[in-house]
Amino acid sequence: MPGTSRSVLIVEDEPLIAMMLEDFLESLGHKVAGTCDGVDEALDLVAAGGFDVAILDVSLKDGRQVWPVADRLRDAGTPFVLATGGHVDPPPAQHADAPVLAKPYTIDAIEPALDRACGELNA
Repeated sequence: MPGTSRSVLIVEDEPLIAMMLEDFLESLGHKVAGTCDGVDEALDLVAAGGFDVAILDVSLKDGRQVWPVADRLRDAGTPFVLATGGHVDPPPAQHADAPVLAKPYTIDAIEPALDRACGELNA
């Protein structure tokens, strides 16, 4: 639902980008449930739960891609948005329908991506 306050998990390996995204989310009325920069920590946070939707940077600094996290979220029925600078291969087929948030982020792009992710879960 547009205008709904959501709790958001951020998986982003660039600290300044993560901080900017946190600021954008909070200014839009959302709560940041947690921020992490790697696949293993993200999997732990997904297992712990406590958030409504996640924003996942596709390529992380450790050279890993975020697909194991996306798989776990999908299995749990938790919506997510893929964040990318556009320099990656297309997502695996099981995640091809996930909304994409292009970097650099703009505050105007965040809400529609979250709405689309959450709407697809209920569609």
